[in-house]
Amino acid sequence: MTVSPLAPAFFPALPVIDGVHFASVAAGVRYAGRQDVMLAALDAGTAIAGVFTTSATRSANVLDCQAKMGGAASGPAAIIVNSGNSNAFTGKYGDGSVAAICAGVAQVMGVDPQRVFTSSTGVIGEPLPHERITAKLDELTAGLTAGAIEGAARAIMTTDTFPKGATATVEIDGKPVKIAGIAKGSGMIAPDMATMLVYVFTDAKIAQSDLQALVSRLNNRTFNCITVDSDTSTSDTLLMAATGASGVDVTGSDAFADALHGVMLDLAHQVVRDGEGATKFVEIQVDSAANDADARRVAMAIANSPLVKTAIAGEDPNWGRIVMAVGKSGAKADRDLLNIRFGDILVAEEGWRSPSYTEEAGAAYMKNAELLIKVGMGLGAGTATVWTCDLTHRYIQINADYRS
Repeated sequence: MTVSPLAPAFFPALPVIDGVHFASVAAGVRYAGRQDVMLAALDAGTAIAGVFTTSATRSANVLDCQAKMGGAASGPAAIIVNSGNSNAFTGKYGDGSVAAICAGVAQVMGVDPQRVFTSSTGVIGEPLPHERITAKLDELTAGLTAGAIEGAARAIMTTDTFPKGATATVEIDGKPVKIAGIAKGSGMIAPDMATMLVYVFTDAKIAQSDLQALVSRLNNRTFNCITVDSDTSTSDTLLMAATGASGVDVTGSDAFADALHGVMLDLAHQVVRDGEGATKFVEIQVDSAANDADARRVAMAIANSPLVKTAIAGEDPNWGRIVMAVGKSGAKADRDLLNIRFGDILVAEEGWRSPSYTEEAGAAYMKNAELLIKVGMGLGAGTATVWTCDLTHRYIQINADYRS
């Protein structure tokens, strides 16, 4: 598999998070000869929060996790994830698969089934061969180690071209608090999360309700601000586990919130950088909109436009397509107040192409691997920033052959 040209140079050295152990195995769920199931074992007292897809056809795994969020149980917990099959739109069979996996993990690990959280990613509409997963539970539990998070990151990949990880350490009251996260995602990526699985771990101490509020808030500034292809998955899941092993209470800590935001944004950007077939990483900033909601409408209209994205792929500075996207967004707009920039290059203003703009300058800018498109609406104080990638022939090839 060819690695995305936008990929980081290496997988980061993620720290050991006290209270978490990882393992991964090859279960043959769909892929032959590669690890495709990961297990994370969490010590008693770990607080777990999550955000999930809003898809009306979300998977049995998502529905089960949602039902378990905020539960009163505080014993040991487990997260088990498979790639290759999403267990979505599989009817009562899918519910049974989740129940079987949860029961198997509970029995082997001595964990309350209500503290077992499952995720599945891959093909929709095919029964999950959960017996291949449960047959590997003894091997998984025997292989649990504190430093095996990179293997877990690789086991959850589908069309990803590289494993995704991010970390931060923040000092609070003179003591270090560590955060480490992994993610998968490449296609079917749009807000309301995406075909995205994200698992973040910290040794911070924080109540479940406070952790949930923090994760939900930061999700709206990170994973809900990216799009690869405008398609929202049935399987989006972000789970965060706080073991409390550091003994440091981070409730209300701005420093911890900032560090967690950095980890989540890093992972979100890596998902975009691994967008199927992507060759350009694109940041879109909208300011002076009538309000923040309108700014977001404009930003996402630009980010999701096939015409904009294919122009970027072809390194064509076709700013008329941005004008089109602004106009179709549904946000309040005034032609004569609008301005558009490629990076620092003023492209259009006052209802017309800027006198200082040249096609040569625009074309030269579009050759960059990382691009910034800025739109000023001239109407108010609303702002939004989103991230996307280009749309290439390779995206079509990947998705045309996905089930082959």
